[in-house]
Amino acid sequence: MNTKTVTLGGKGITKQIKIGGGAPVSVQTMWKESITDLSSNNEKLERILRELNELSMMGCDIVRFAVPDVESAKGLCLIAERSSMPLVADIHFDYKLALECLKGNVAAIRINPGNIGSVENIRAVVEGCRENGVAIRIGINSGSLPQDLQQRIMNGELSRSQGLCETAVREASVFEDLNFEQYVVSMKSSDVKETIECNRFYAQKYNNPLHLGVTEAGPLVGGLIKSSIAFSTLLNEGIGDTIRVSLSSSAQNEVLAGVNILKECGKRNKGVTLVSCPRCGRIGFDVHSFVDRWQNRLLAMDKNITVAVMGCVVNGPGEGRHADLGIAGTGEKAIIFKKGKIVRTIDAKDADKVFEEEINSL
Repeated sequence: MNTKTVTLGGKGITKQIKIGGGAPVSVQTMWKESITDLSSNNEKLERILRELNELSMMGCDIVRFAVPDVESAKGLCLIAERSSMPLVADIHFDYKLALECLKGNVAAIRINPGNIGSVENIRAVVEGCRENGVAIRIGINSGSLPQDLQQRIMNGELSRSQGLCETAVREASVFEDLNFEQYVVSMKSSDVKETIECNRFYAQKYNNPLHLGVTEAGPLVGGLIKSSIAFSTLLNEGIGDTIRVSLSSSAQNEVLAGVNILKECGKRNKGVTLVSCPRCGRIGFDVHSFVDRWQNRLLAMDKNITVAVMGCVVNGPGEGRHADLGIAGTGEKAIIFKKGKIVRTIDAKDADKVFEEEINSL
């Protein structure tokens, strides 16, 4: 779908990310811990900065932080002062927290106008964002629909998907009335069908960029399934400009999931593509531990290649023949192969060392 462009970042050292308007679909995640104590805990601040850099190297474009109080707002400002990652402040209920975050180098504010209060409160946030070149994301969840729409849904006059879409339209109209166009819309449900339908409804009529997400998707496996179905359906229809895979798991796993979904949908072609076998009774090479050690490093590499990690010679050069580089096990030995041809046979204990030499040579 042809959506307008919204720009995140651009202030200070924050790198700029464009959402919509034909820009590449971006990957987001959400920070998983409190940031209330950063003014007195420099060690934690340094760790957060390192982890943000690691997330960026893995393919993450944007990170959102919950800001439930003033200390969190101040903590986010400290992080944003030193991170090049575009950071989003997630605000509920208290518009003054958004204003506090705008004192720092945040790239966007996430609010639900319906719980911020009066139009004057919203206006204060909008004017602050306008002045600082900061974007806004309207966040609508199925659990926070207006009372009148909830009643119409209960009466069978509207589907929940239509209710989500109508809520987004109402909330967006507030920004339109204030002549503020730098906003992204998200409508999320924990139900895959509802998520798909409400985004379809909205995309048919409006050209605002859409942030896709299945809210409260669940633990790793279930959440991956829900998000993969919803995102692939919508992305293949040209709907969606940025995604966040919501998992009861680590931010790293959310990013890995998002990047791989985009790759499989043909929306992200750069970077290492990793294929690996599930392992079976033909135990040869410890695929699982090798992938665990190398997965993040491979995704962080700026190489447009395919890497295969296979458990035995059956799945090695044969099924992995398309790989630019592959490794497989043969008892106490391991083989290195390129495009299906064995180029080295090594001791299994040297697998990591030799693999690093080969990947660096490509």
